[in-house]
Amino acid sequence: MATLRKPGLGPIVGDTTDTTCRIWIRAGDPADARATLDANRRTIGLIGIVETKGSKDEIGDAWYFRLPREFDRTGAFMLGEDVDLGRWKTDITREKQFEGSANARAATGKPLTPDKPYRVRVGTLTLDDPWPDDANLPDYKLRDRLPDIDALKQELMLLPAAESEATFRTFPAGSTGKLSFLLGSCRYPGLLWKIKEADRIFGPMQKHFENGNPWGDPARFTVMAGDQIYADAFNKAIPILRADTYAEFQERYITAFGAPNLRRLLRQAPTYMILDDHEIEDNWTQDRLSEPAKHLLFNVAISAYMNYQWSHGPRTYHEMLYYQFACGGYPFFVLDTRTQRFKDDQLGLRDNHMLGRPMIDKTHPSQLWRLCDWLSTQQKKTGNLPKFIVTSSVFVPNPVDERVHPTFGDQAPTGDTKDEQLLFEVNRKRREDSDSWPAHPNTRLALLKHIVENNIQNVVFLAGDIHCSNVAEISFKGDPAAEKLRAFSVTSSAFYWPFPFADGDPNGFVHDSQAPGQEDPFPILGTKATMHYTSYGFTQDHNFTRLDVNKAGHSLTVSVFDEHGDPVPMVAVKKGTPNNANVLDLAPW
Repeated sequence: MATLRKPGLGPIVGDTTDTTCRIWIRAGDPADARATLDANRRTIGLIGIVETKGSKDEIGDAWYFRLPREFDRTGAFMLGEDVDLGRWKTDITREKQFEGSANARAATGKPLTPDKPYRVRVGTLTLDDPWPDDANLPDYKLRDRLPDIDALKQELMLLPAAESEATFRTFPAGSTGKLSFLLGSCRYPGLLWKIKEADRIFGPMQKHFENGNPWGDPARFTVMAGDQIYADAFNKAIPILRADTYAEFQERYITAFGAPNLRRLLRQAPTYMILDDHEIEDNWTQDRLSEPAKHLLFNVAISAYMNYQWSHGPRTYHEMLYYQFACGGYPFFVLDTRTQRFKDDQLGLRDNHMLGRPMIDKTHPSQLWRLCDWLSTQQKKTGNLPKFIVTSSVFVPNPVDERVHPTFGDQAPTGDTKDEQLLFEVNRKRREDSDSWPAHPNTRLALLKHIVENNIQNVVFLAGDIHCSNVAEISFKGDPAAEKLRAFSVTSSAFYWPFPFADGDPNGFVHDSQAPGQEDPFPILGTKATMHYTSYGFTQDHNFTRLDVNKAGHSLTVSVFDEHGDPVPMVAVKKGTPNNANVLDLAPW
């Protein structure tokens, strides 16, 4: 007799559109021993939509999907698009080709209704598996071994809701005037008796998704901008609590995503994730792949990342880790600023690149090219509508000791090449050691030059990483046309970081790049413009950020909340601004 089990981890509500939603789970098979998975047991996922008929809840449409051992028994089903296991048109074609006939008909996805709340239940089914690990069992063969789904699906209602039920609301179709969402990063795991402190903040975050919450419209989704786990809880050079095997990375994810408050948040609303260094190793760059031990570390770390984070996100660019999505017409581009960054063996900043090597062949577009193309497309398509770029590393403000200034660090540049020397020579050693945008002036220059030359309006960078939340307003001086452009940066970090004395000091970041003693100009070579910025609203409290976009007021309201869900007091930068928020004036759209 077939019996359903609750998921071992999840469900997680991932990539959502107006007609689809990706739901992720991991099977917890009792015959497995951590990362050693029983080769004689195959796990299958079962997902069904909960319907209320009268006073009774029951499962309506339901589908099977795979939870393969090669993906650590994880898998995701895209409601509204995916079909039952073995019933894709390609499955039927293969079955006819190899078996001579087919036992089933092809199915088509059933789109969800825009802007509608849904409840789903998810469970797992275990089958005996005589096939060796190196043999592939086609979906159409596996399909015919499964019990009738209509005879089994109601058992989903018998599973505990806290571990098997997910709720979400599909995104609206078309454009909306308002959008609310949450931003955060950096969940240090907590040690010994402090483990539960690392999970505390995710309880208050859930309230922002409720109707009638005191802060405004329900939030639509959460962006987690990196360091969802800490593979190296102390330091990459200290072997204690440093993950370097798949089993250890698996444990980090199961502990983090299985914590009560975070698990509840992840199953109640869409979450978009991207990695930063601690998903691999502190200050990771691609250069380390030349070391055999680091190459192995990268393989196991990224395998775990793709199983536990990437797999429930958008697949915009196939297996690339960066992606784009939209909600209510507002576009987002989520950068991979970690796995494609490199610093070559040459000293200096001229060969450093954050988003991959410069593109040579347009048939193989680089991440930077795709980002710039996306910005241009959005500007042409939607005009001044805000364009959100998620970057794990902070775009601005720079740390004071990594700033660009002609009298800071190295000898002041002179002559016709002064601006070029500013970008690549001044304070070179400090910036070379940086783990952020200051070490990659090529990438920053290319992006800013594209924004200026193509009049890209209302670019908003969303970041984490530095354990000190803040807001920054970016300006472009020296070119009358560019001075009309508005750009911003919002940093939200950390969900939990118990050592504020160790880093993240607000006095360590530039507050005004034109103020004496803080000068940090960034000449945009090839144009007349120079980037400057002002930053404010700093806090080192454990925090998350709520962002409210309002077309009517062409504004972006940034509110920061602490681990108890209380607003973090902010010094009002502008007259009339509430003390617990900063209101950014965007160009009208």
